[in-house]
Amino acid sequence: MPTTARASGPGRGRVGRPRAQGPAADGLAPRDGVLAAAAELFTRHGYAATTTRAIAERAGLRQASMYHYFAGKEDILAALLEGTVQPSLDLALVLAARTEPGPEARLWALCRADVALLCGGPHNLGALYLLPEVAAERFTAFHRVRAELKAAYRGLLAAGAAGAALSGAELELRGDLLFGLIEGVILIRREAPSGPADALASAAADAALRVSGASEAVVSEAAVQGAHVLEALQLA
Repeated sequence: MPTTARASGPGRGRVGRPRAQGPAADGLAPRDGVLAAAAELFTRHGYAATTTRAIAERAGLRQASMYHYFAGKEDILAALLEGTVQPSLDLALVLAARTEPGPEARLWALCRADVALLCGGPHNLGALYLLPEVAAERFTAFHRVRAELKAAYRGLLAAGAAGAALSGAELELRGDLLFGLIEGVILIRREAPSGPADALASAAADAALRVSGASEAVVSEAAVQGAHVLEALQLA
């Protein structure tokens, strides 16, 4: 999954020069290098055990220079977390605004793209959702975006034939189950980090449609049309 994300307070506490010794060997810009380093260290050694000094050293920066981009470790974590949900919310809004193909295909497309985002990067950033620190007020923006994404899922579910037949309480429950299934890939990836991400993304999208109440025929058709939508959006 991408390690870049929306800014989390750039400009706060800017001190020092941007980089200690020229450009990074991996070619990343300094801010992206900090995010990539933190993603590796948080997922490998744990958030609490990772210091800002370790992040800066891994990114090839002086510790003081890192504060040019982030006010502290919480800001880095917030940027990583938001980067796991904002692209999916952006896609969900695009899909919700479309009238073709049907809502089932658009829901399939969102599910597949969301799982691909959660599983496509070198580090299992979704596992950071489980950190107790994420309950802090600093992560309000992440929780807000995640709630908006969940609501977008429910909207596409409600627009489908199966969802339209559900009562309000049933729709909410079915939406919770569907969203939980998608985020559940975080645990699958933790157990099998080298598993095929593409196959998992498609299988999860199929399963989500089944949870929504769609028939096997609808699931098969939605998969074909949903894949075409994602391809068209990528080309655009």
